Amino acid sequence: MRAGQIRTGASIRGFMPDQHREFFGLLPYVFVATADESGWPLATMLGARSGFIHSSDPVTLRFDTTAASSDPIIPSLIAGQDIGILGIDLSTRRRNRANGHIAHIDDAGFTVKIHQSFGNCAKYIQRREAHPTRRTSGGLEAFYSLDSAARAQISKADTIFVASRSRAGLSHHAGMDMSHRGGRPGFIRTVGNILMVPDFGGNRYYNTLGNFLGEPRGSVLLIDFDSGDLLQLQGLVTIHWNDQVELEGAERWWSFEVTSGWRRRGACPFEWSFIDYSPATLRTGIWAQL
Repeated sequence: MRAGQIRTGASIRGFMPDQHREFFGLLPYVFVATADESGWPLATMLGARSGFIHSSDPVTLRFDTTAASSDPIIPSLIAGQDIGILGIDLSTRRRNRANGHIAHIDDAGFTVKIHQSFGNCAKYIQRREAHPTRRTSGGLEAFYSLDSAARAQISKADTIFVASRSRAGLSHHAGMDMSHRGGRPGFIRTVGNILMVPDFGGNRYYNTLGNFLGEPRGSVLLIDFDSGDLLQLQGLVTIHWNDQVELEGAERWWSFEVTSGWRRRGACPFEWSFIDYSPATLRTGIWAQL
């Protein structure tokens, strides 16, 4: 393998175990990835209330919500579209991932047919408690390069969400993926229009990096947990397998060159209470220390 390691941990299933189905049903928010009309991944957050996701059988997830009207992902939520799903409870560090396709959509929400399902370890998840709130949305601001406000938000981030997709030609194995990355504030560095993202040791599935090897287009979602602002970025990824990275805990790094983005002020429908950093996070370094 390019990473010089082999995968360990639980298997990827073609269905959701009961505990995964029950877990999704408890979540008040979820993170999803689809592709726009050009095939470029796009990441977003959907939030409503606990119980807005439910499962009638091991290969079906129903979402009784849809994206906000200002969300650029709206045109991509159509029947037949591939979708990646990350269910994560930031208060408990529990997370499960799934992917599939949108089997049905209506005014109240959409239904997903699951293709793959698997659990993830709790590493690098910062614990936060979500409190539903009503915010005044500032609408949608589109851009093609990072401004000072975007760089400031990235520089203080300790959590990001990453959308990727399988390369073409993988038949039933192809699809979208939604994943999580975490570190101490400053674990992402911006140089011009490029994000430098360390790859800390994880569960060794390499779903995200494997996707980026065959399809370098990706998307990154950042939440400002104080203001509720969301940044949704699209960009091109280069994996730096052999470049020396003197960053504690990092096995390699990848760069994300922003090609387009959107800022949605006050779009997150939750206020957040910080609890603590993951013990794994506290063992990692930040770029600013170099």
